[in-house]
Amino acid sequence: MSDGGMHLRDEPNHGADGHAELLSELDSHDIAVATDPVTSPDTEVFDVDETADTDETFPQSVASGGPTPEGVIVWTRISPDVFDGEEPLGVQVANDEELTDVVYEGVVTDADRIRAHDYTVKVDLDGHLDADETYYYRFVYRGVSSRIGRCRTLPAADASPESIRFAVLACQNYLNGYYPAFHYVAEEDVDFLVHVGDFVYESDDGAFKGLGSYDYADREKSFPSGHERVWGLDDYRYLYRRYRSDRFMQEALESHTLIAGWDDHEMVNDVYWDRATDAPAGDHPRGDDPEFMTELVADAMHAWWEFMPARVEYDPNGESLQERFRLWRTFQFGDLVDLVLTDERLFRDPPREAIPTVDNVGPHREPPGRTMLGDEQREWLVETLTESEGKWTVWADEVLTVPFRLGSGPLSLYPVQGGWDGYTRERQRITEAVAAAGVDNFVTLTGDMHSYVAAYQQDSYPGRVTGGEGVAQGDRIGVEFMTPAITSLNVAEALHLTRGWRKKLTEPLLSWLIPLMNPHIEFFDGHNWGYSVVEFTREHCTYVGYAVDKTENSPDADRSVVTAYRVPDGIVHLEDVTDEYAE
Repeated sequence: MSDGGMHLRDEPNHGADGHAELLSELDSHDIAVATDPVTSPDTEVFDVDETADTDETFPQSVASGGPTPEGVIVWTRISPDVFDGEEPLGVQVANDEELTDVVYEGVVTDADRIRAHDYTVKVDLDGHLDADETYYYRFVYRGVSSRIGRCRTLPAADASPESIRFAVLACQNYLNGYYPAFHYVAEEDVDFLVHVGDFVYESDDGAFKGLGSYDYADREKSFPSGHERVWGLDDYRYLYRRYRSDRFMQEALESHTLIAGWDDHEMVNDVYWDRATDAPAGDHPRGDDPEFMTELVADAMHAWWEFMPARVEYDPNGESLQERFRLWRTFQFGDLVDLVLTDERLFRDPPREAIPTVDNVGPHREPPGRTMLGDEQREWLVETLTESEGKWTVWADEVLTVPFRLGSGPLSLYPVQGGWDGYTRERQRITEAVAAAGVDNFVTLTGDMHSYVAAYQQDSYPGRVTGGEGVAQGDRIGVEFMTPAITSLNVAEALHLTRGWRKKLTEPLLSWLIPLMNPHIEFFDGHNWGYSVVEFTREHCTYVGYAVDKTENSPDADRSVVTAYRVPDGIVHLEDVTDEYAE
């Protein structure tokens, strides 16, 4: 399709980032920022009845996130059935799991605030803990102790850690399987969890299932609104309560500190920013109603703030969305790893309406100014990546970064238009900047596509997807590792190919075909579900992709290694080390 044949929605608005109505809507929300407890001379607050049922008082257990060198945010939710506004909530932090060596105690007494946020509580311990340490914490309410959580602080900025290990997670549709993967994640020897999005799915029916999907007992949902898609704050809160009631997920969040981003399903499927209406839009029965969608996305952000222990910059006096709210941020792990997290939903332009052929997806066919990140975030990202001083520079990017082609030659299609294949001009600006700066040890961690991927980042690729006329491979500038879905629909399930002889035939075939059509992709698997562990040391980066049987609601569900790759320090080379990790 020629430039002149594109629909007007392809054309970006070249003015400043808008979001005026969303900002106005957020003003009406009491955002759930973390609280600072007060000290109390009443030590009876921490007296515990060891026979009490913790689940009756803390039905979603505990979690920690937002690590800094001097603290974390710890989170819990009190059951409304036991809440008494006259009773304080205690929080304790200790060096040991028995909580005998207590380093911090405080109480939360603001009953109105607790009620206002669906009985969730976030306590910010920044400034109270030491760098690069593991701590144990609990909440105590009316004589009942929560489960004991484990949290970890970041290394000091001038530290030189020998290794950092992340469990990388994504895409966990509650209706589409069980969560034994989280049980295995809880047992992993990792320093932090990195979740790249789709923590919840905004449907209570089978909207995001496929031909090969099955029904799972005890995974039913029913929104308070009575609709099949989210319709407001009560529905979003219901989603998080339901997801966080899963015992395996609780285990993982009790065991490790979370670094959380988001993707689209935390709001609505395929959400984007419609600059013509200065409002969000997306796959929702009222997705073309600007006023409704503005309120809905504000409600989604509200609930996410309440239920996720995330440290997000929020300034209610900011004049722009970037000044008001910043999900995008950097985590520094001493001089070993700089981890950059971006927001790829609140600023992205609509998907293009051109058929995603080789010619149409190229930046030469894309209207100038189209963006996924917005101008300010993109310039911040480029500056952060190119000026990183860490041995490893890591971009936690919610969606596929490298090109993904189906077919050959001029008959090819690039079907993943929600990833960077739909925003090729901006991708080109970012990759060219990284290449020009000679960033060493560049790694992207992605999700969204519900697959295992190990690939090379390049400054250009065959065909015209990066604007060139030729077919030669460009220079390698880094690697990409995609984490699979915990349970969400993958390509094999969509085609009913995940069991029996269908899987045996098609799994090796698909894993052979995708790299054949995409020479920069070393490995692809779209048949399994699970998680990945990525470790960074002075000598190498290692990615291990695990498959966990989502059909078994058991801690003994089958787990296996799907693939493992290692990248040496200073060399952009993917070495297959699966045999070293296979069980």
